[in-house]
Amino acid sequence: MQGLGTIIPLILMFVLFYFLLIRPQQKRQKAVQNMQSELKKGDKIVTIGGLHGFIDSIDDNKVVIKCGDGSRLTYDRNAIREVTDASAGEGVSLSK
Repeated sequence: MQGLGTIIPLILMFVLFYFLLIRPQQKRQKAVQNMQSELKKGDKIVTIGGLHGFIDSIDDNKVVIKCGDGSRLTYDRNAIREVTDASAGEGVSLSK
């Protein structure tokens, strides 16, 4: 009986950690993977480094981003942090 009294708090701590830390992290990770798999040409995006631009072209692992000055930069698909406007850049010229 005494062994059961010491195991129950450990089990409760594990359950608490699972619902407060592990499960929300898994949900965030799944949402990011879903967002990165649904990227398409013309989406306005922000990279993990803070670069804002539009997706100019995309393939399996790389994304070419068109910046405000018209330059095109190649990034890994995993470097995309968020999509701010889906397909907002289609037909929009960024060069001045």
